[in-house]
Amino acid sequence: MTPKQARAIQMQLRDRVICCDRLSKVRFVAGIDVGFEDGGSTARAAVAVLRFPELTLDETAIARRATDFPYVPGLLSFREIPVMLAALRRLKRKPDLVLCDGQGYAHPRRFGLACHFGVLTDLPSVGVAKTRLIGSHEPLAPAKGSQQPLTHDEEVVGVVLRTRTGVRPLYVSCGHRVSTQTAARYVLACCTRYRLPETTRAAHNLASGGGTD
Repeated sequence: MTPKQARAIQMQLRDRVICCDRLSKVRFVAGIDVGFEDGGSTARAAVAVLRFPELTLDETAIARRATDFPYVPGLLSFREIPVMLAALRRLKRKPDLVLCDGQGYAHPRRFGLACHFGVLTDLPSVGVAKTRLIGSHEPLAPAKGSQQPLTHDEEVVGVVLRTRTGVRPLYVSCGHRVSTQTAARYVLACCTRYRLPETTRAAHNLASGGGTD
């Protein structure tokens, strides 16, 4: 698949994204992260499922696949989704909500990694990005919990959320079946002492080599 073909697929699938709340009671929340091995030729995806609201680890799964799509800004999902789905299939139960380490609706074509993952799995999903890809926002207060709308082309595409006082914010947006405000609420609830949600921290540790199959 070429980048041009991938962009066309994003344009075809983006109308399937549901940006309102269609999720049941959240008892299990998952984080998914992808790392790379063998000089980038192998993708390693890890999914960590935590009980909510306790945030205690319930289940993990890891999968590996050959990397068959280059890194192209705005097309991260085509590089990471195949191995993410492989890891998800190894779980004993599906989570009620998935926090993805990447963009969701806050994407040039409104179809970032979390949207792509959510549409393919039909799981409620949220994009939790460490950096801003698009959009602008008003200055953010330094206190934990402070937030500002993230806008792009006169549309609110996400929220800028401070998850730790005085620390750089996260960029949260709908992935699928979750509204922006509900997404921000769950992300904040999953953050304890750190900037990143506990789901992301657990998955990142596994994806970076901190766990085994």
